[in-house]
Amino acid sequence: MSLTKADIVERVYKEAGFSKKEAADLVDLVFKVIKDTLARGEKVKISGFGNFSIRDKSTRIGRNPQTGEAMEISARRVLTFKPSQVLKEDVTARYSHRLDEKGNENTSLPAKEGSSRALSSFHTNTEDPSDDDDDHSDDLY
Repeated sequence: MSLTKADIVERVYKEAGFSKKEAADLVDLVFKVIKDTLARGEKVKISGFGNFSIRDKSTRIGRNPQTGEAMEISARRVLTFKPSQVLKEDVTARYSHRLDEKGNENTSLPAKEGSSRALSSFHTNTEDPSDDDDDHSDDLY
């Protein structure tokens, strides 16, 4: 199951007390601000959540996975997201008890209850020091 924009609008409508139209307009505006900022090549940093950024990748030689033949991969811009340490911990802490020593997940066990530090950081506007590193080792390509 995936979370859709309509699901986010519904949650904002129910939890924040906005009308459905106001909630939809608010969600659209937030996404527009993020998209416009990234389109200008600027980084989007959401404390307690993570960093979105645009990286330029130069031309390089790769291999066709079907034939093994060398081929040129053109230069391009890629969008990357690096989750904050707080978000990583919030997500993994709820499910880590379901993994055995071999890494197999027992999905019959319920997720752990707990408070979301990532959400609380939005309310307190605290900075996550791990958001500041520009090490791109966790970037998604």
